[in-house]
Amino acid sequence: MAVYVDPPLWPAHGTVFSHLVSDASLEELHAFAAAAGIPERAFDGDHYDVPERRYQDLLSAGAIPVEARVLVRKLIASGLRIPARDRSKALTVPLLERWNSTLPGHEELGFELLERWGEEHRKYHSRTHLLAVLEALDVLTDPALPARSVTLAAWFHDAVYEGIAGQDEEQSAKLAEDRLAIAGLPEPVIDEVARLVRLTSTHSPAPDDHAGALLCDADLSILGAEPAPYARYLTAVREDYAHVSDADFAAGRSAVVRQLLALDPLFHSERAKGLWLDAARRNLEAELS
Repeated sequence: MAVYVDPPLWPAHGTVFSHLVSDASLEELHAFAAAAGIPERAFDGDHYDVPERRYQDLLSAGAIPVEARVLVRKLIASGLRIPARDRSKALTVPLLERWNSTLPGHEELGFELLERWGEEHRKYHSRTHLLAVLEALDVLTDPALPARSVTLAAWFHDAVYEGIAGQDEEQSAKLAEDRLAIAGLPEPVIDEVARLVRLTSTHSPAPDDHAGALLCDADLSILGAEPAPYARYLTAVREDYAHVSDADFAAGRSAVVRQLLALDPLFHSERAKGLWLDAARRNLEAELS
């Protein structure tokens, strides 16, 4: 096992940055970074961004200097590399394009939402999750029957995120009511968007609630992911609650998993069931065990 660092060549925020990676595990990488005094906020999914002034410190701490192309190869070979599309910071342009196709003429509101989804304390509930929900809606929604209210609800459903169940959804719904009223949307549309946002606190739409089923299925689609992305999801969720002790997190997460397994149905549309239900139950049962 080893930790590698490439030369400080990558410009941002008035300086240049190096990338710090492990060829074995994120646990090793986090431990090395903590010992070297690198803050958690510098972590970007599979590496730490480290300013030039810390480069020599990392070498002194035992990081192995390599060229950038070698570092990338090490990261790929380790199996830890996250594709660019799964990085929250890289998604501003594609998400803004989606926003402008959903609510043209309101780019300022789109930027506000993107800033919220890009807040530093978010690990799972980030722009990556927002894109995943929107893409899941692409899969589940009939192109001939566009559901703008559902798409807007996806944009707002975690727009306020402090890690407080119930309160986050309520505050996000209120934000939707305020911003969409300013944008001039009809009151019935605003009411529907806010209702859908509040529904994500329980993921239990009524049997005839087609719009609610779409949003809830899309929001939970990560549960039916392949093992590697599901493992990244679990890591990110733990980081969202880094302020909680291991024992308390284990207890709380176990309760959440049991609640999800108890949902009947877990997914509501036949399309979502066919795509994600079996894998979701396997993932949840494996996690609980």
